[in-house]
Amino acid sequence: MTHAPFVLDADNGADLHRIVIVGGGAGGLHLATRLAGTVGRRRVAEIVLVDRYPTHFWKPLLHEAASGHRDPANYHIEYAAQAKRHGFRFVQGALESVDRSACMATIGAVHDEDGAEMLPQRRVRYDSLVLSVGSVTNFFNVPGAALHALPLESVEHAEVFRRRFLAACTRANHGLETAGMRSMPAINISVIGAGATGVELAAALTHAVDQLSVYRFQALDPKRDVRIRLIEGGTRVLPALDERVSARTDAALRRLKVDVVTGASVAEVRADSLVTGSGDALASDITVWAAGVAGPAILNSLDGIALNAANRVIVTDKLQTPGDPRIFAFGDCAACPSATSSGFLPPRAQVAHQQAMYLGKAFAQRLAGKAVAGFAFRDAGTVVSLGKSGATYQTGGVSSRVLIVDGAAASGLYRLLYRKHLFGVSGMRHAVLEGLGQWLGRWSRPAIKLH
Repeated sequence: MTHAPFVLDADNGADLHRIVIVGGGAGGLHLATRLAGTVGRRRVAEIVLVDRYPTHFWKPLLHEAASGHRDPANYHIEYAAQAKRHGFRFVQGALESVDRSACMATIGAVHDEDGAEMLPQRRVRYDSLVLSVGSVTNFFNVPGAALHALPLESVEHAEVFRRRFLAACTRANHGLETAGMRSMPAINISVIGAGATGVELAAALTHAVDQLSVYRFQALDPKRDVRIRLIEGGTRVLPALDERVSARTDAALRRLKVDVVTGASVAEVRADSLVTGSGDALASDITVWAAGVAGPAILNSLDGIALNAANRVIVTDKLQTPGDPRIFAFGDCAACPSATSSGFLPPRAQVAHQQAMYLGKAFAQRLAGKAVAGFAFRDAGTVVSLGKSGATYQTGGVSSRVLIVDGAAASGLYRLLYRKHLFGVSGMRHAVLEGLGQWLGRWSRPAIKLH
């Protein structure tokens, strides 16, 4: 027997303007927290945050989770605790559909690890619906890529990679201990895509191998037995940044013994290798795809909502969908027009952060009956981490006037970005205490996860 979905409604907030935010990433969580402290506190609106997961982990740190340098369990934010602390409502579940005529969003059921249903399918009424569902890996229909290449979109993906990486190191170390012969690298890891994610992961893995060889795998020579290959279809790493940044980063990666391969497209991914566009077969025990993103498939089901070629929701400069002003989208899932070019703003964390700040003010103005100006992005620059080898920072603005900082100064800026995120979602006092606890905890644990 099929039951109608449960309709979720607040006990005493049905008469308030309800803002439902779908997606608790860096932008969505920040917006929910900010709105709860302004229009929510003044009882002008009710804020509801929806996410399929119970906890939040800052996505730019996924490469550190994948390499084992950062345990997500010590760096996540529980949505339910955040909701109680700041005064919004959290609903767990994935968005399944939107009924625009009835202003209802359908949230899917939640199941436990054994497949048993914990929460049923529900319907959530909204007055304003904000889509902040992030992005998914775009495999560009490359044969075998979706089947054999690992994405890096979530903590679960990072953990899958980390476990495979550890298993490969364990097998290789045992083989070297028993056989003792070295004729070729024992482990081949391929990272496809030399944007920020690919570069950061490749660098982090070189440091991970060094540390694992000290703790567990003494027979494994990090430089000789493990090949980390970074493959880029363009002519240089970090193709979106200044050529000087690319050159410095390329040199730093090569010093770390990363095999940097540029100008090489990937024609096929196999279980134990990949084939380049020129027909070369490259051994690959583990392949990671970091070569592009697209909007999640759920966006295709939203009738009347226009999408661009990358499956991102097309929005106006006020982050509203042209076909329905009650629906907003921002962050990676939104195609927001760029004020400086004919295209759209890139899917970057700082874009989502600035859009969350903008929407926080815009909703307050809109609910007060005031005029709302359009969103204007201000490029604060880009910082790319190379792990213990430092980082590189490029300021925003005209390329001919770009300021490039690397080394310890850039590493400090990189760490500051995470602290800034914590300040925005947790407040100064809580963020400082949490940061202190994390810092103290790192002194009592190994530098890398060993199991």
